[in-house]
Amino acid sequence: MAGENRSKGRDLKAVIFDYGEVLCHRPDGEELRQMRTLFGVDPELFRTLWERNRPAFDRGDLTAQVYWSMLAEDAGVKIDPKQLEYLRKWDLEMWAKVNSVMVDWAQRLRKAGFKIGLLSNMHPDMVEHCRSKFEWLNDFHFQTFSADVRMVKPDPEIYRHTLEGLGVSATQALFIDDREPNIIAARKLGMNAIQFLSVPQLEDELKRMNFPILPSVN
Repeated sequence: MAGENRSKGRDLKAVIFDYGEVLCHRPDGEELRQMRTLFGVDPELFRTLWERNRPAFDRGDLTAQVYWSMLAEDAGVKIDPKQLEYLRKWDLEMWAKVNSVMVDWAQRLRKAGFKIGLLSNMHPDMVEHCRSKFEWLNDFHFQTFSADVRMVKPDPEIYRHTLEGLGVSATQALFIDDREPNIIAARKLGMNAIQFLSVPQLEDELKRMNFPILPSVN
């Protein structure tokens, strides 16, 4: 919660954004249903199997082929090369629906003099896809992708890497991520952090911090 943050909003010099479900929208039910159908599992089990090897995938330890083959093995099914290509395609597309409100806010922060950073757990194929598709990534002063640095959140070192890249201390940075473990790790380092649930919720918490520039759906 914003009340747990250690610095007032007006003392901050940098805002660090997660990508998935922050700068892009959450995948919709149809995309996930397509994937689950190939594996023949219910939503809860699919989520468990998805998460099992995802850190290694995002760190760059596994190729897409190995990751999806391991998930299929865990689900007790086999996938053919055509299905593998479908999965790779869907995985890229489902995480490429930009949250234009949040991207616009990041750009307004930069214009106002804030440093903006990107800190995301992202596998190599997705990194390449985003870099080729989104010119606005170049607006960020510093980008940290897990596959590039071979570390994943919530490893403290990946946060330190980003802070050093931006040239700010932990207490001068605000970190925004949708996942609670990543928020907890950031706060342990002394960073200000807000768990992102929605734009209105983020706006409310920023107001409590007296943060000078707010995201807006208008």
